[in-house]
Amino acid sequence: MKIVFMGTPDFAVPSLKRIIEEYEVSAVLTQPDKPKGRGKKLAYSPVKEEALKHEISVYQPIKLKDDREVIEKLKKINPDFIIVVAFGQILTKEVLDIPKYGCINLHASLLPMYRGAAPINWAIIKGERVSGNTTMLMDVGLDTGDMLLKEEVKIHDGMTSGELHDILMESGAELLLKTIKGLYDGNIKPIKQEGETFYAKMLDKKLAHINWNEDAYYIHNLVRGLNPWPIAYTEYKGERMKLYKTKVMYNEVSKKPGTILDVNKEGIKVACGKNILIIEKVQFPNGKPLTIEQYINGHSIEKDLVLGE
Repeated sequence: MKIVFMGTPDFAVPSLKRIIEEYEVSAVLTQPDKPKGRGKKLAYSPVKEEALKHEISVYQPIKLKDDREVIEKLKKINPDFIIVVAFGQILTKEVLDIPKYGCINLHASLLPMYRGAAPINWAIIKGERVSGNTTMLMDVGLDTGDMLLKEEVKIHDGMTSGELHDILMESGAELLLKTIKGLYDGNIKPIKQEGETFYAKMLDKKLAHINWNEDAYYIHNLVRGLNPWPIAYTEYKGERMKLYKTKVMYNEVSKKPGTILDVNKEGIKVACGKNILIIEKVQFPNGKPLTIEQYINGHSIEKDLVLGE
């Protein structure tokens, strides 16, 4: 069985590794090298690094839809499957029609919910208790293809998007192998996507600015969903204070939202539009992330000050 793999970030690497162990990977497509670090040296994508370890041919089209040379190479390979995991480009019908058994995509949500670029983050921001992976047969739409297999993962109240990412990254690789075998053996029946959907748009830094008029539970989910990037933040005495870990106290309070109610080694209690947020871990400019117990050993946090002003 011949497979072409398309992917770019860390999330795609376990899938590529497992497929290499089981099948012949004839080529890998990934995004072009990008400048990284202070020196702005061109850096390989994690998928390219993995492919080169196994001496697999790597192609990096700027836009695959316009790259006739790469498209013709794919046709010449004549793969049984094209496997797509966070590649970062939309495939045209011409490319989708190349493999014998179709193009399979691993998507980090329980479709049809959370289509789009950031399904892991938005599942947490929206307070979901369950997420998972879905494999699907790709079509020309954005995450609209027929579903193949699903696997659920429970989200506990303190889980960050980074933690969920790492769980789905590993479990998704195994789900892909089951999907490839099932389709090849004719044991999987594709199911059309029906029901409610939510477009999980790309994250930006504007989303990370905390509005203390919101419910504490919403802010808590925002903090979790934006960790490890871009990290939710507020202002304390004109400095940006990033929030890494929080929890909710379900107590009503009459103070202005954003008011620091109390500070101790357990955390900073802050009034919200509804209930109280306890900030447990923060980072200030030029510092590293610290628990509140660590931070107040050498610094002070002023009670009754209003955050965000």
